[in-house]
Amino acid sequence: MSPKNKKKLSIIRSKLDKLDNKLLSLIKYRTGLVNEVLKLKEFKKEIIDTKRINYILKKIRNKSKKLSIDPKITHRIWKNMIWSYIDYEKRNFKKK
Repeated sequence: MSPKNKKKLSIIRSKLDKLDNKLLSLIKYRTGLVNEVLKLKEFKKEIIDTKRINYILKKIRNKSKKLSIDPKITHRIWKNMIWSYIDYEKRNFKKK
């Protein structure tokens, strides 16, 4: 790689690092909202809502297409995020 391209790569990576920090802040905020939702659930079986999961994934796919984002990328990201939070809810569920 040429020195010019190495410098460009370094600049882009720096921007990606800053973006990652913003994403972490958003994930922290989302986790707080998930904690609020979790407090409202009375039974562990309420954690997985298949209808809602399908609705979210369909909505994300449609928005991705409108924004010219590869829907396979966003589908994978959201599916992993949803199931990661389902795991989080199961681990943190407290029976009332």
